[in-house]
Parts: sequence; C-alpha cells; structure tokens
Amino acid sequence: MAVYESELSVGVPWGAETDAARLRHLVQAHLSFVWRSLRRFGVMEADVDDAAQEVFLVISKRLEEIPPEKEKSFMYATAVRVAANLRRSKKRRAAAYERFEVAPATEAQATPESISEQLRARQLLGELLETIPEDLREVFVLFEIEELGIGEIADLLDIPVGTVGSRLRRARERFKAAVVRHQSRQAFQTKGMP
Repeated sequence: MAVYESELSVGVPWGAETDAARLRHLVQAHLSFVWRSLRRFGVMEADVDDAAQEVFLVISKRLEEIPPEKEKSFMYATAVRVAANLRRSKKRRAAAYERFEVAPATEAQATPESISEQLRARQLLGELLETIPEDLREVFVLFEIEELGIGEIADLLDIPVGTVGSRLRRARERFKAAVVRHQSRQAFQTKGMP
C-alpha cells in the first residue's frame, strides 16, 4: 500500500481514500493495455472509451476482492468479458460499421493515402483475428501483438504454460490459413475472372 500513501487526505476514511488512490494508480498504469485489449477483441474505436470505462467501473466495484498481484489478470479478464458483451450486442444491432477511424496524433503529418492504407491494414487485421476462436485469439494477441512472454500470459490467463504454447501454435496456424485465404481471394479478384 506504500504506493498509495502519498495520496491520503486528512479527514477521509483511510480505506476509502486508499481504494481511490489504488484505482487512480490502476487507471494510470493500465489504461492503454485495457484499451488495446478491447480493440484487439473487436470493440470499435468509437466504443472503446466507453468499454474501458466499463472495465474500470467493474474494477472499482470489486477492488477490495482483487489481490494486488492479480490486478492485471482481473483487468484483462474483465476487458475480455466487456468486449464479448459488446460484440454480442453489435450483432443484435443493425447499425452500420464505422470504417473510418481518426488517425492518432502521431500520424498528424501522414498523407491521406498512408492513413487510408493503415486503416485498411487495421481493418484487415481485425477481420483476420475474428476468424480465430476466442481462447486461441487471446493468446495470439497477447504474444504477437502485445509482446508478452509465455509465462506472463500463463499468469495473466491463469492457465498452464504448456496450454499457452499449444494455443499459440494453433492460433498461428489459423492466422496463417486466414492470411492465405485472404491472399487467394485478392489474387482471384485481381485477375478479374469472369
């Protein structure tokens, strides 16, 4: 609790201020991780801020139950559930998918063509990831995109290291097959077959 002691206020019950400081610390330390996790599991950019807020709302309500060493695991599991709920509700809605995303600030000087290409690449990655079953996809995303180690993924998902390796191998096979199918479709369309 030493991390949070500097933020204690006079006159505020000790536990309440400590929880608030702990929550602030979690948001500051892990917001980008939660945000990226939600995006990788199919939450549209227009919805990801609200989804991240929902993740931290759940965490705030259950903060006392979460041991400090399991914070990131709980956060990740909550993000996966929130993303799954949003995907289900997206399927129920007939709303059009918003295809254009706002370019990040670092791309402010990029050309419209390069931004468009990046958006197409992001959309394609999302489509390819959706072809992988969720249990395999989460290991694939954490290892290949988030660049976490096998042991860290095992701890985060609370599964054996061997299971992580097996899921990663199968996810890579599925991803490669999805890429090959996509390339075949592209080649067929490019040839202009009648």
